Amino acid sequence: MNDDVPLGLLLGFLALLLCLSAFFSGTETALMSVNRYRLRHQARNGHRGALLAERLLGKPDRLIGLILLGNNLVNILAAQLVGFIAFRLGGTLWVALSGVLFTLVVLIFAELAPKTMAALHPEKVAMPASFIYYPLLKITWPFVRLINLVANGVLRVFGVRTENADADHLTIDELRTLVTESGALLPQRRHQMLMRILELQEVTVDDVMVPHNEVVGIDLDEDWETILKIIRESPHTRLPVYHESIDNVVGILQLRRLVQHGNLDNLDRDTLLALLAEPYFVPERTPLNRQLLQFQRDRKRTAFVVDEYGDIQGIVTLEDILEEIVGDFNMEPEPNLADVASDPENGGYVVNGAANIRALNRMMKWHLPTDGPRTLNGLILEQLEAIPENGTGLMLADYPTEILQTGDNVVKLVRIRPPISEEPRAAAG
Repeated sequence: MNDDVPLGLLLGFLALLLCLSAFFSGTETALMSVNRYRLRHQARNGHRGALLAERLLGKPDRLIGLILLGNNLVNILAAQLVGFIAFRLGGTLWVALSGVLFTLVVLIFAELAPKTMAALHPEKVAMPASFIYYPLLKITWPFVRLINLVANGVLRVFGVRTENADADHLTIDELRTLVTESGALLPQRRHQMLMRILELQEVTVDDVMVPHNEVVGIDLDEDWETILKIIRESPHTRLPVYHESIDNVVGILQLRRLVQHGNLDNLDRDTLLALLAEPYFVPERTPLNRQLLQFQRDRKRTAFVVDEYGDIQGIVTLEDILEEIVGDFNMEPEPNLADVASDPENGGYVVNGAANIRALNRMMKWHLPTDGPRTLNGLILEQLEAIPENGTGLMLADYPTEILQTGDNVVKLVRIRPPISEEPRAAAG
């Protein structure tokens, strides 16, 4: 380089090269760490910077090749320029010292500082940078292409193929983590609904069905007046119709069809049978997400859950599945409290043994185990392996439990107290 070039001009050119190095380093970090899903959302909403950035990230090997080409070029030029300036100022000793000093300057001002800022604010850096990189990639494409061909050839030697890169897809567990970490960005109710949707595949029809011994229906072997009374007083819009027991189901009676038919006074057994819909059966252990799709596909709202022997275990409805997502539909403020009563005199709560464990956990914020029996009675019988007597005490997870009433080979009432660590909080509440 000519010694007649003013030193100030050389220092200015060196500062420019350091700024370019900082630009390449910072924008590389920003583009590689930007939230791809937020970027995609903004691109679909017409944000020009997001659209260009998404296109650049669609071919990451080309983008990285361009950034590294520019970054290495300016760093090499800057290093040579520093050596020349140092030689002019003090000879070979200054050249040696300048290498150490320049390394520190590059590390702090062209690497660490811009990359830290870009990692903290990736979108603010990545989108403006895309307006520079997109045309620059068009201009330098032959050089970038050549670099990529050589680099990809080296990768193939080690068995790595860039065309086999994983797509930008999320698993259910990753989606659950995203929703969990959304924090205040989502209202609590919406957050709960999303989590319940993601958990539908882990919940089966057995968890939400009405057990066969609690099913309200019409026994065709009853006298006609009893049948009419059941129809008039039923809170349900659909009633199973059977002979003697639910295992001998004939069909489903939709009360709406009765209204369309006319007055109940004109109803008789033959007309009732003519109005029945065919029973719809599903196997137990069917995940709720699959059953929801089957209800939609088959245009059904009620299904009989059967075990491997074909015996009916209960009834599941479309409303049962939707309630798992959005919560209880009923108008009463807390309808499930029919299964739970506070017992301040003795401490804890008196709970119906037939109560569903998952419903109890959701309503009472408890943590009873849900990987076994569905009801509180089943959980107690599984743990004790015998029908307990009144007054028997046991621990369900961390919850002290006392049997209050048994009968017909089932536990009917229990008293559950919160864990010792939760009792002061419960008392304070």
